[in-house]
Amino acid sequence: MPTASAMQSNGKTRSAARRVPPAIASGESPVERKLRRLGLVAPQDFVVHFPIRYEDETRITSIASLRPGQSGQVEVEVLRSEVQFRPRRQLSVLVTDGSGDLVLRWLNFYSSQQKQLAVGKRLRIWGELRMGFQGPEMVHPKVSRADVELPTSLTPVYSTTDGLSQASLRRAIDKSLETADLDDTLGPIIRQRYGLMPFGQAAHLLHHPPPDMSYGALLERSHPAWRRVKFDELLAQQLSLALARAARLRQRAEPLAETSGLVQSLRNALPFRLTAAQERVTDEISSDLMKSFPMHRLLQGDVGSGKTVVAALAAAQAIASGAQVAIMAPTEILAEQHLLKLAGWLEPLGVRIAWLTGRLGAKSRREENARIASGEAQLIIGTQALIQDKTTFAHLGLIVLDEQHRFGVGQRLQLSLKGEKPSSGNALIPHQLSMSATPIPRTLAMTFFADLDSSVIDELPPGRRSVVTKLVADSRRSEIVAHVQAEIFAGKQAYWVCPLVEESEALQLQTAVDTHARLVQALPDLRIGLVHGRLKSEEKASVMADFRSGRIDVLIATTVIEVGVDVANASLMVIEHAERFGLAQLHQLRGRVGRGSNQSVCVLMYQQPLSWLARQRLRAMYETTDGFEIARRDLRLRGPGEFLGVRQSGLALLRFANLETDVQLVEQAQALATELLDVDIDTARRHLARWMHGKQDFLRT
Repeated sequence: MPTASAMQSNGKTRSAARRVPPAIASGESPVERKLRRLGLVAPQDFVVHFPIRYEDETRITSIASLRPGQSGQVEVEVLRSEVQFRPRRQLSVLVTDGSGDLVLRWLNFYSSQQKQLAVGKRLRIWGELRMGFQGPEMVHPKVSRADVELPTSLTPVYSTTDGLSQASLRRAIDKSLETADLDDTLGPIIRQRYGLMPFGQAAHLLHHPPPDMSYGALLERSHPAWRRVKFDELLAQQLSLALARAARLRQRAEPLAETSGLVQSLRNALPFRLTAAQERVTDEISSDLMKSFPMHRLLQGDVGSGKTVVAALAAAQAIASGAQVAIMAPTEILAEQHLLKLAGWLEPLGVRIAWLTGRLGAKSRREENARIASGEAQLIIGTQALIQDKTTFAHLGLIVLDEQHRFGVGQRLQLSLKGEKPSSGNALIPHQLSMSATPIPRTLAMTFFADLDSSVIDELPPGRRSVVTKLVADSRRSEIVAHVQAEIFAGKQAYWVCPLVEESEALQLQTAVDTHARLVQALPDLRIGLVHGRLKSEEKASVMADFRSGRIDVLIATTVIEVGVDVANASLMVIEHAERFGLAQLHQLRGRVGRGSNQSVCVLMYQQPLSWLARQRLRAMYETTDGFEIARRDLRLRGPGEFLGVRQSGLALLRFANLETDVQLVEQAQALATELLDVDIDTARRHLARWMHGKQDFLRT
């Protein structure tokens, strides 16, 4: 029986083969090239390329019975067909079926379409009805002949690519259904245990649903056929993550056991006591660092929960064992915040710190790189500059990634590779601690982070008070300006956040530059600073230093202050055009205040009218300050993309399962994956071959 080790090795071989597009075979047709672009090569690829929606062309609906927003098929006669030039060139066609008239419009069209839509022609039209200036209309509907038999099954609609028609894709999928291996990867006992339909039956039903099949169950993906597909997808993912974890446990790392008393010295020097939650996660991390395989732990904690001091204690343990520690942050502001805090705690204890960001001059960068390469620098803090080719480490034992989801897979891997050391047998891999102030909902953690160990700081330090959130329309701007002035006169500081730096014609929003000018004029007695992403690094650093020291009363900023800014005296946060920000961003920005013992307020200033999505986001911010609840609502509203950093990594998210509604399937798939890898590795291999095709390497880095 093959082992999990062999299976993982085989998966990597397949992945490497498929990551490089194979040479286009001699004689490959244009359609085949487009199919390859979609990843559709082998018959199995086509089988699991399931529809994204369906069109019911099995029946004719009258125009009179259709309602706005409803899709349907009507059989009509063309009454008028003409090219109009107002408001722009378009083809406008008036049709009727006796029950009512309907306007069809094409903004882009060919002469062949005009002939097809000539006056007197009888046609079938499929589309979504909406109300236009001339009454009921369909824009760019699907047109077919009226003299052919109606189809006997719902028409599937697939995700496609430019130049590949639905008809061509359907033909290719139908051909594959005849030739592909549809044998079930799961035996009858497993199917019975979880109430699963046979895979072949489910595949045929989803590609060719009969007319009596529930249209609603298909669209909502609640039909048993969809349930089988979602279960299979989740099982393949859980098998991949379990294999990734098993592979990590086979890797070797240097045990980092503290021997010099540095950790205790740091504890004694801290001006505060750790919370019970901080103590718990510190113990978990410390235990991991002493193991002979690399730690891959995710440290979650809401904004202000004290993750930085936990990372400092982990760094102290690694440094005391003779290893170097690299802390990489996504922005210079966040990296500098870490430098200020960690230098204040560790430099008095003799720890030598290096600082590496893009703003360093060539000479300073060479000097810092020399200190890192020689081992003279023990703690290295920086941005993506840490992964540049010229940076080499003498003895990198621990990597700390802050806001890890903001780094791509390749960036995380590059830093890890810099710490690999040759050894007898396997190379030694650095330990890795990933931190996130964006709490990860349970279902997302189960499906995409199942191969990581997770620690959660679930309490705030004593003395912290919840931030009061207020929703205010921008028509009351003068009241907000007066409130800012009152806060400053009371000895406090304030942030004012804007979404843009300069005026945009597309989005007429109040900008940071404009707001700064207006507030300087309205509040001449206050010291008002401005920071945004287009400033030079030195200018940003200077402004932030002035705000931290109290030389600036009000800081006008863009979202460069989203993470990493910690000014205890700042008690007011005003967010301009809050409806334009994402929920996670709003929560992070709100977390910049409430860091002292004074009551803090976050004002979400919005412009009407609000979209449904904007109303939901603002309501969530008003109703709760719990980061995990915020994250759960954000996941429901937007999906898991932001939590995973997928825009940078290229990671394919779940295509069929829904993390909000399929929690039970996730749990069942997780349990079965563990069972199969323990007792039935052959079944696991067959299942992965159908669903992953070696792509499991992309699931976790």
